[in-house]
Amino acid sequence: MDSNVDGDEVEFQKHAKYFKRFLNILPERLASHDSTRVTIAFFAVSGLDVLNSLDLLPDSFQQDIVNWIYKLQVVPKPGERAYGGIQGSSTFDVTGTPESCGLQLYRWGHLAITYTGIAILVALGDDLSRLNRRAIVEGVAAVQRDDGSFSATIEGSEHDMRFVYCAAAICAMMNDWGRVDRKKMADYILKSIRYDYGISQHYEMESHGGTTFCAIAALQLSGQLHLLTPVTREKIIRWLVFRQQDGFQGRPNKPVDTCYSFWIAATLKILNAFELSNFRDNRDYVLSTQDSTIGGFSKWPQAYTDPFHTYFGLCGLSFLGEPGLQEVVPSLNISMRAYRRLQELQRNWSLLEDGLASANGEVAVHIE
Repeated sequence: MDSNVDGDEVEFQKHAKYFKRFLNILPERLASHDSTRVTIAFFAVSGLDVLNSLDLLPDSFQQDIVNWIYKLQVVPKPGERAYGGIQGSSTFDVTGTPESCGLQLYRWGHLAITYTGIAILVALGDDLSRLNRRAIVEGVAAVQRDDGSFSATIEGSEHDMRFVYCAAAICAMMNDWGRVDRKKMADYILKSIRYDYGISQHYEMESHGGTTFCAIAALQLSGQLHLLTPVTREKIIRWLVFRQQDGFQGRPNKPVDTCYSFWIAATLKILNAFELSNFRDNRDYVLSTQDSTIGGFSKWPQAYTDPFHTYFGLCGLSFLGEPGLQEVVPSLNISMRAYRRLQELQRNWSLLEDGLASANGEVAVHIE
């Protein structure tokens, strides 16, 4: 582990202004991302949170974002399929339109959007009281496949490790796993460990840094990290450490990329092995992708910046202990401030549920 305090400076104010722009009018070139607008908002809001700059957003604007997320919540009516969750954009809000009767059949939550939507609410200090937690968790269980993996939506979706992570993060944040089969989920993860001990997106595919994070984080969030044998754990760590050149790459023989300063580093932190990486080289690479004129980070030096790489670049710097940045919780990918707020909400939910159980003459059982 090397010192991380020398070298170029992080342009905090410029990065904050950069994120703020993405919460207003988006450029035409991003029109194709309209269906995942909540994810863009997640990078911007969470980025401002990590930068300790949420106060740049007026309280009324923050409340507008919160109300927008709730407007995108899908709550099934009695007798409808369990497809609760959050949609990605107001484009999908078909209620109240002449065609809504038929289109209502296609209103369902999306796991990645549900995860990022909840994370936005927590970052902005919402009490989550308007979330239908039961419908959300039932929606997660409804998209679990027989092999233990998860689809993003009820129909027309891939099923792989990305959505395993989203499912685990949602259930962990809701403090409720409902009918989700955690054992099957863990079996799917363990079967996706490849010959080189990276973890793939699906069975028999190539090891990848992003999906290795998804798998390891899902095991931790579901309380199943102990299923990795000591030998397997050490070999996964070895694969991760070998992804560092100066920054980190996602696969062998691929160029380094700013976002892997989150994906790889977060996985190493979960496995208590981040100190095996070279902090100075990592920091130098991330800062080499910084746009010091308008803010933002890119995947490579001299490339275009985007909110995705800007957010994950800042998370990577936070892991290095960069002064002025909020600590980031690796497994949930939210700030420590947001995580503590979430823990307080979960304690309140537990007290309320215990009180209701006592009132009904039931005994509350807590499983650690």
